[in-house]
Formats: sequence, structure tokens, C-alpha cells
Amino acid sequence: MPDPVLLCTDLDRTLLPNGAAAESARARDVFAALAARPELTLAYVSGRDLDLVSRAIEDYQLPLPDYIGGDVGTTLYHAEDGHWQRLHAYEDTLLADWNGYDNASLRPLLASVPGLKLQPESRQNRCKLSYFASLDTDPQALRQRAAQLLQKHSVRANLIYSVDETAGVGLLDILPGRASKRYAVEQLMKLAGFGLGNTLFSGDSGNDLDVMHSDIPSVLVANADLPTRNAVTAQVAGGSVFIAGGNLAGLNGNYSAGIVEGLLHFYPAWQTVVDDILG
Repeated sequence: MPDPVLLCTDLDRTLLPNGAAAESARARDVFAALAARPELTLAYVSGRDLDLVSRAIEDYQLPLPDYIGGDVGTTLYHAEDGHWQRLHAYEDTLLADWNGYDNASLRPLLASVPGLKLQPESRQNRCKLSYFASLDTDPQALRQRAAQLLQKHSVRANLIYSVDETAGVGLLDILPGRASKRYAVEQLMKLAGFGLGNTLFSGDSGNDLDVMHSDIPSVLVANADLPTRNAVTAQVAGGSVFIAGGNLAGLNGNYSAGIVEGLLHFYPAWQTVVDDILG
């Protein structure tokens, strides 16, 4: 019997095969069989909100996790009696960084920043203030201007800029200073009673680097983009990151195949379980 493991995984292009790379035919079935084991505690840690995570679970027939960390690390949910219980105490801790401000009261502080447009209310939450930004805007200058205004009011914030390539628009998320995927994973470890010796994180892109540049054991799936692969290679923290290479029983290392490969790299006692699943 393998030792218990907390497996925290990103969704898009990590567990979900919604990138350009091919998915190994049996990989998601192997992942699901592992997730069904009582020794494995599963958490989805994603930029998606709860509704979008739930939709992904249904669309891709994913195993139900024990925890969800959503909204770029600003929400945590625990499965209890078939329902998702939002862990409000986690958000209360994050909000201390905003010095008494909340989503609504932060908005006037940023009214003078050019090029920002509020995203719909469905994309906002207590600890995430989200804007659209024109692709003509200099992202560095935008973040710097917003940060300066927030600092005048002693607001500690983590400003994350990204691009929605499909919509052709920039995105600026303003979070409490400590809010991140890394912080969410660390809090899940505490909540579920796991440490560095029995936790694994998996990801594929730049917004997963804060975890991979920590001492949390992590796997970068083989389909990860080249900039992220280079960033991981350049700043691996003490051997805590494994890059999947497609070296497991004919599986190609992409998506869930890479997650399983990483699990066996860090926790080889699970090899027998995987061998049994693969037959």
C-alpha cells in the first residue's frame, strides 16, 4: 500500500487536454483510477472559478476532487456531503493585505489608470478585482501605475497580467499580496495534514511558476510551453521540479500522463499501483 499523497493540479493544458499536443489514449483513465485510491487526496488548483471548474469536471469526466483552489488562488472549497463548502476564513486571511479595502472600495483608487475596463461581476470576488486592458497598453507600465496608487493607501497587492488570446484582450487581476497558487497549495497542505514529503503539484505554464520555484515537489507536464520550460530549467529549487519526458509505459508525458509520471518520480511506492492499473 503506498503512502498517502496530496496531489494538487492545475487544469487547463495540465490535466485538461485542451492544448495543441496529443493526449495519450489511456492517460486520463489511469489518472482517474489513481484518484479513486483512498491514499490520494486530490485538489484542483486553477485560475477558473467554481462554476468553470465544475463545468470542466463534467465536460472531461474528471474525478471529483476533495478540494478546489480557484480564482487564481483567492478561493478554497472543500467537498462535504456532496456539496462545495467555501472556506471563508481563508479569504479573511487574504483580505488583511488590502488594509481594510475590498473589491468595491478598491475600484475608485484605480479610476485614474488609463486603459482599464472592469470585467463582468461574475469574474469578481471578495479577493479578486479584475479588469480588461487593451493589448496596446504596456503591461509593465500598467502594473506599475496601478501598484503605485495602491501603495499610497498601504494596500499590499499581487498584480497579475495575462492575455486572453482568443478574445484579443489583456487581463489584469488585482489580488491580495499573498494570494497565489503557491499560497493556496501551502494552505491546502495545512488543512489536509500534508507536508513537503507527501505533496505533489503539477502545472504547465507561467502562472504555475510560483509553486515550481518553491520547495514543493512539482511536475511540469511534457506539453508545457517553451518559456515555462526554460524558466523551470533556469531556476529549479533544489531538485524539487521534475519535467515529464514521456517515459512511462508508452504514455507521452502530456497532460495527465505527465502528472502520473511525476507522481512516480517523487513517490516510487506508487509504481505497483500504476502497474496494476495498466495491467
